[in-house]
Amino acid sequence: MRVDAQPLENERLRGLELENYPWYHERHRIFPEIFEHGKYKRVIDISAGIGIVAKRIKELYADCTIIANDISEESLRSLRKLGLETTSFDLDNSKLHFPFEDESFDAVISLATLEHIIDIDHHMQEIRRILKNGGDLFLSVPNYSGIHFVIPFVLNGKTFHDFTKGDLQRYEFYAHVRYFTYLSLIDFVKQFGFEPVNTYLPLPKDSSKFSKLKKNSPLKAFVVRNLIKVFYRIMHPRWAFHPVLQFKKVDKVNSHTKPRKIIL
Repeated sequence: MRVDAQPLENERLRGLELENYPWYHERHRIFPEIFEHGKYKRVIDISAGIGIVAKRIKELYADCTIIANDISEESLRSLRKLGLETTSFDLDNSKLHFPFEDESFDAVISLATLEHIIDIDHHMQEIRRILKNGGDLFLSVPNYSGIHFVIPFVLNGKTFHDFTKGDLQRYEFYAHVRYFTYLSLIDFVKQFGFEPVNTYLPLPKDSSKFSKLKKNSPLKAFVVRNLIKVFYRIMHPRWAFHPVLQFKKVDKVNSHTKPRKIIL
């Protein structure tokens, strides 16, 4: 992560706990639901934040060791308070290896992380190295071909993240150094020996934004959820809001393989 973004990360997380975290997303709640039962014995969340996903895996996925990594002081405070096993290593330094042996993990979780990485080839090579053969990478990044980005950009002609509007927008303006679309992400990750398996499209259910809408107007929430459900059914995932992709580490990638669409 860029050095100038790290203080912004700490500042926006200061004082937050899981109970009052304002940026809970649907991509968080699909774990460990999308895990195959009992398959993953050792998992790492390489940028765990305040621990939303890691806590769910620890509590709901039996017989699994989950390791939560982050460099933010505020994130580490939260992770340790939750009783999670933590590490703190730099994901973005081509001179350093991740501090694990080869093939240490059955699964790697990387949510909203890759868009922050500068030494991105080294980063992907290290993920492949620590992942077991046949292991799975669960990856999500902002999808800049998603309709929620495309329409405002076309109408307003401004950047995707407006640094004048709120802590999260300002943080993302400074912190994001990569801008993937759904299709470019797949093409990029395949270069490192990962084959796309599934695309998960989480419907509005428990996110902070949708929960607020349900509280203010249950009818609007019902309409929004069902419109998005129809949209996901008929449209290609490249237009989706924030898909989570599952990739498998393989010896040889089949260039014709397309991920299966799963609506949750």
